[in-house]
Amino acid sequence: MAHTELLLDNQICFRLYTAARLITQAYTPMLTELGITYPQYLVLMVLWEKDTQPVNDIAHRLLLETNTVTPLLQRMEKQELICRRKGEKDKRHQIVSLTQKGREMEEQAYRLIPAGMGQQLAACPLRMEDYQRLAGELDALIESLKH
Repeated sequence: MAHTELLLDNQICFRLYTAARLITQAYTPMLTELGITYPQYLVLMVLWEKDTQPVNDIAHRLLLETNTVTPLLQRMEKQELICRRKGEKDKRHQIVSLTQKGREMEEQAYRLIPAGMGQQLAACPLRMEDYQRLAGELDALIESLKH
């Protein structure tokens, strides 16, 4: 090969892509039990943190475009996890709130997911402080790529 920079083993993007895909895959059985997808779980976490937000704020928090989030929210509304209404000041804005079912799912997720992911990662040699350091490094990478 003429350009070693193009070797798969030299690509950080491949490692990040693979790790993200495998972590998401590890979440799947627990999320299936809850009846939601990983992207829906992300939206729920945003709303569990702070209920009743404009679609734009949810999209911004998840680093997604609103046209990606909107179909996701439509499906979640059909599942009765959230409700959407027009903004009071600006009718063009959609405001998203958790339903009772969406709020109750937080407790179900809490009982399932932290312990489940702990079991999935138990064989990994990384310690909690390694994950915390890695999270900080990934945050710095994400922040630099956002601009």
